[in-house]
Amino acid sequence: MHPLVWIAAAVLTTLACGAIARAGDGDSGSPWRIALTRLRDNHAAFAALCVIVALLIVAALAPWLAPYSPIAQPDIVRLKNLPPSLAHPFGTDFASRDVFSRALYGARVSLSVALLAIVVSASVGTAYGAIAGYVGGRIDTLMMRLIDAGLSVPRILLLIAVLALWAPVPLPVLVLLLGLTGWFGVSRVVRAQVLSLRERDMVVAARALGASDREILWRHILPNVLSPVIVSITLGIANVLIVEAGLSYLGVGVRPPSASWGNMILDGADEIASLWWISTFPGLAIVVTVMAFNLLGDGLRDALDPRQVDG
Repeated sequence: MHPLVWIAAAVLTTLACGAIARAGDGDSGSPWRIALTRLRDNHAAFAALCVIVALLIVAALAPWLAPYSPIAQPDIVRLKNLPPSLAHPFGTDFASRDVFSRALYGARVSLSVALLAIVVSASVGTAYGAIAGYVGGRIDTLMMRLIDAGLSVPRILLLIAVLALWAPVPLPVLVLLLGLTGWFGVSRVVRAQVLSLRERDMVVAARALGASDREILWRHILPNVLSPVIVSITLGIANVLIVEAGLSYLGVGVRPPSASWGNMILDGADEIASLWWISTFPGLAIVVTVMAFNLLGDGLRDALDPRQVDG
């Protein structure tokens, strides 16, 4: 254990949450400040945000927080399958590896994969939906039929088939596959927003002043679709976490010896009754993280709703 690093992580989490809370103070009537104030006043969503901040800080500091190497096998006979203790807070697995250290590094891998994949899917989905909604007509119809075709294919089955055929897949490729199969919902949300925005007075005025379609999309339309995109991203991270954990559990996602919460659950799945700690702690980590992102997503949806009236 490294107590000073843990204290530093706790201080960083407190400072970050305090900074977010203070960002909602002041007399400014900007929409983002109002949204931050509403989010801060939503105690469940703000607590979820602090949990997420803590998880991100712990994941970033995993090499300094972990008491052992996540792949170290000091004694696979004497130290294997030990229950939780002071030396090993989460116990050890069948290869005498420290489960607590692997859970910390697993947070790093699982969160990194989820965050990067959602950046890919949000970028592709936003661009696709904005073009479809702004252009309209037959092109919009064709692009939406392609979306319908993509949604008709079960995502998890497609990923299993691709990953099983081309195994082992490096992490960057896994990120791309998760991102490029998860953007359909974002594109539909963005398209709906763009369809309503393209006839607004600000867009008509910009077009009358000679602004190009690219300038209209970039300066006038996309900034106004950020709110639903942010909510979709937050909820999408939780979904990608579950998908990645499921793929890793099936042996086609993150491969050992790299630790992810999904393949850690697999390590103890055969003896869950007697060696419960091997699968329970990474499973709890997934549950807490997914609940936090879902609560934050619900809070952001309320905070960013322009129809919300403060009482």
